[in-house]
Amino acid sequence: MASWYLGKIRYQKEEESGKLKTINETYLVDALSYTEAEARLYKQIVTGASDFTVNSITRMRLADLFTFEEGEKWFKAKVVYYSIDEKSGKEKKVTNYMLLNAEDITQALERITDSLRTMLVPYETTDLNLTTILDVFPYSSDTDEEQIPANLRPLSEVMAERAATEQ
Repeated sequence: MASWYLGKIRYQKEEESGKLKTINETYLVDALSYTEAEARLYKQIVTGASDFTVNSITRMRLADLFTFEEGEKWFKAKVVYYSIDEKSGKEKKVTNYMLLNAEDITQALERITDSLRTMLVPYETTDLNLTTILDVFPYSSDTDEEQIPANLRPLSEVMAERAATEQ
């Protein structure tokens, strides 16, 4: 299960007039811990600013994340469904938060409804809010593979070079 962390960064950007403007940006990162979330933020964020600081990292409770090709804005949906407690037989209210991208709130509601149409229990979307999240970085094992630095060569090349110089 994914652990999502909301990271807020701050940096200064020079405007055309020469004045420095402080920029605050929010990103969502899938990580195992706060430390890994901070490291992934430093690795992923390319702001054009040489120095930025991570102001805060907070855990974000999400049941699901829906990504679509189109949609620049990220919306957080609160979805409530009811289940029956097997022991007591009483109806229990379960609240889940989901994140999805869309162009506007109407499209976001259509997308969350479409994404949950196969759900077998009745549910209702009670809240749908625009977030300040600029981008989402899900975990992928491809990006975490260790890259071989450019200054390192295979041992066979080094040994062949050494043997050639010794002759």
